[in-house]
Amino acid sequence: MDVSKILDPLNNAQRQAVCAEAANVLVLAGAGSGKTRVLVHRIAWLLASENVSPYGILAVTFTNKAAGQMRARIEQLRGTPSGGMWVGTFHGLAHRLLRAHWKEADLLQHFQVLDSEDQFRAIRRLIKEMGLDEGQWPAKESQWYINARKDEGLRPDNLEHHNDPHKRGMIEIYAEYERYCQRVGAVDFAELLLRSHQLWLRNPELLTHYQQRFKFILVDEFQDTNTIQYAWLKLLAGDNTGMFAVGDDDQSIYGWRGARVENIHQFSKDYTGTETFRLEQNYRSTGNILNAANALIDHNSERMGKELWTDDGDGELIQLYAAFNEQDEAQFIIDKVKDWIDKGGLRSENALLYRSNAQSRVLEERLINYGIPYRVYGGLRFFERQEIKDALAYLRLTNNREDDASFERIVNVPTRGIGSRTVEIIRDTARNSGSSMWQAAYHLIEHKELASRALNALQFFVKRIEEIKSAIENLTLHEQIEHVIHESGLIDHYKKEKGERGRTRLENLDELINAGKNFDEDALEEEIETSDVLTAFLSHASLEAGERQGDEWDDCVQLMTLHSAKGLEFKQVFLCGLEEGMFPHRLSSEDASKLEEERRLCYVGMTRAMQKLVISYAEKRRLYGEEKIARASRFISEIPTEFLEEIRLGSSVATLSTMAAVEDKEAPVKLGQRVMHAKFGEGIVLNYEGQGRHARVQVNFEMAGSKWLVMEYANLQFC
Repeated sequence: MDVSKILDPLNNAQRQAVCAEAANVLVLAGAGSGKTRVLVHRIAWLLASENVSPYGILAVTFTNKAAGQMRARIEQLRGTPSGGMWVGTFHGLAHRLLRAHWKEADLLQHFQVLDSEDQFRAIRRLIKEMGLDEGQWPAKESQWYINARKDEGLRPDNLEHHNDPHKRGMIEIYAEYERYCQRVGAVDFAELLLRSHQLWLRNPELLTHYQQRFKFILVDEFQDTNTIQYAWLKLLAGDNTGMFAVGDDDQSIYGWRGARVENIHQFSKDYTGTETFRLEQNYRSTGNILNAANALIDHNSERMGKELWTDDGDGELIQLYAAFNEQDEAQFIIDKVKDWIDKGGLRSENALLYRSNAQSRVLEERLINYGIPYRVYGGLRFFERQEIKDALAYLRLTNNREDDASFERIVNVPTRGIGSRTVEIIRDTARNSGSSMWQAAYHLIEHKELASRALNALQFFVKRIEEIKSAIENLTLHEQIEHVIHESGLIDHYKKEKGERGRTRLENLDELINAGKNFDEDALEEEIETSDVLTAFLSHASLEAGERQGDEWDDCVQLMTLHSAKGLEFKQVFLCGLEEGMFPHRLSSEDASKLEEERRLCYVGMTRAMQKLVISYAEKRRLYGEEKIARASRFISEIPTEFLEEIRLGSSVATLSTMAAVEDKEAPVKLGQRVMHAKFGEGIVLNYEGQGRHARVQVNFEMAGSKWLVMEYANLQFC
């Protein structure tokens, strides 16, 4: 093929990396610098200029989508199919290898691959068969433990328990799980890499064959490799294969799931004669965004170093908004989104990024209130999340014993020895007697129609629900929610789920308490009877969960965690909740390496923005059911002030969408007006929406913070 077609679209730095003569090459590719382009053009260069056979190339990436895009771009550039090359994910290539050499790998010819859910079910079943208490050895925690050990290249025989009973149990579960997989001919995702690595170690002639076949190995997102992936690559490369690694140590954000940023630092030491190239020209963001991101990430000490720059001008300053609380922050963000849309922009050009999933609830609530379609990228809406549905099911059952769906959901959550057979008996009894499952359970307990273990477990559950019901009768809504979450055992249950997922579930449960507190106060203003607040809240949760979420192809606002945002770009990006304890996360702020990863995560979020970047934090935020004073994140102070524009209340930016209220002669209040409330005291009007009896006003009270009140019930006095 024509070599000029390969090189002409590249800038100078990209061209140097693509044409590098060194066998081993490390490309430090900054955000938006065209790293995939360099990798694809390197393959085309090897085929066209170096006369390398397609059979001699292996290219590795992390997702099937990325692998498919890489194949398509290679074929488009070459004008011919990419047959002969091995292009795929680590797991996909390892699977291909094991299918070809199943016998040498000590596998059945038609071995099955377990997905995460299949693996969880198998482990859970084995724990029961071993007679272990799943309360002490939860299946989720055991699954996490097994996969983490495999990612480290460790089998049960390589592990020591040091007389720790819990660790001993984990190792025994791991060993039993291995025996089960071998017996039934099953391989999980983590096993694919570990088994294929051991296949080469135990069959040197096979390793030699592949080392001689693949003359060039190319790896995308190298900073995300874990221990076994790095070992797999190093073993395959041997001494004579050329390694071409593309990555960015500044975007290494997956340490919590095993990725080792140290691998990219180690590359030059393990691969002799490595030549390093830096891609620093950015084709995505404005100069101010890049300069701010550069300044932030420069506070990390363990960097390989690079400075992003652009030819496209400085653009707008980064807007910084200090909100009174999370409600005010959400309102400001949605106002900015509305302004973007009103000026002809697409909803999908807006991304709302947050550190914790729990932060999405307030944002979702505002979007729903304004009828703005949105999509939670890579996740569920707040009221659809497992832990939230579990907590709501407990609340529903205490509120209504006839709720069979809630009964079934939580009768064995957390695990208490009520198996599927017992639930089936309860269900049949209810059906035959025309009663609810709760009544059927009472009947079975009273007449002792279950085996003793199941009977005791069911009796414990019924008693616990009755105790919760009695305890919460005179509590406020958020106190009811908090009591239910703790007394149900859900907190302890989800504490056992290790890693980021378990931590996120606990944060979401905390946020449910906050939702109750907000709803409680709104209900007070709207004069909902105290006895009906729980029912009203549960109805509210059902309605919000039932609201249509925008499909991927719809024009809708994008909501996602910062981790989910990697690799994406949007014209306007909002970084929400930049407060100490929130971001950086409280569990990372005292650990130097974890703090650096948090800073890299902030850097990733900033570099998603193409035209506009808005950073916000709240001076108060409700956490764990209490409103606490918040402090701006250290990451904000690490951005030079010359790249920031602080948005103040009363400015044209902060009140863009609310100026209509100022000009509306029928509006009973004006923005900035001082008012007095019988309970909350004196405050200032921030916003006003609606007309007539349904009109609402947002007031920032000196003692109680920012609140939305219904004008019909607020009885405000104007100062």
